[in-house]
Amino acid sequence: MGSERKGTVHWEGRGKEGKGRIGTESGALADVSYGFATRFEDDKRGTNPEELIAAAHASCFTMAFSFACDKAGFATESVDTTASVRLVSRDGGFAIDRITLEMRASVPGLDEAKFQEIAQGAKAGCPVSKALAGVPDIRLTATLVQRGGERLRSHVDRCGCRCQRA
Repeated sequence: MGSERKGTVHWEGRGKEGKGRIGTESGALADVSYGFATRFEDDKRGTNPEELIAAAHASCFTMAFSFACDKAGFATESVDTTASVRLVSRDGGFAIDRITLEMRASVPGLDEAKFQEIAQGAKAGCPVSKALAGVPDIRLTATLVQRGGERLRSHVDRCGCRCQRA
């Protein structure tokens, strides 16, 4: 089984003064504006590539986690993930040097060790994580919560290892 998805962009103008419109084949994004101000300044009237990468990564990771829980025999009640993508100036250009995934999940019957194992596997295995393999630092903070949102424990992974760090 394979699928191909499309996004389109129309850009007019030069560099900093130019503006673009983004769309997706599904219509979920239709004629969304972007430009210098939405990318490098604090203009919230449009989007930017990093925000779209963050949304794609968060959604892919979350689905991978939920499917992995199902495969392990656990049903996810809820999963909330936020991805932050950091764009930095480097060598006369720009680079994404870090992505941080912060996930809170309620999964009845799942203990902390298995939760972290499944979360790490989802981080490593989701297609968007694989596509972003060139990003030098992809971090995951995974927090298992009980019903009602009470925090159990958190794990922060900075290097892809399975060590327990607070």
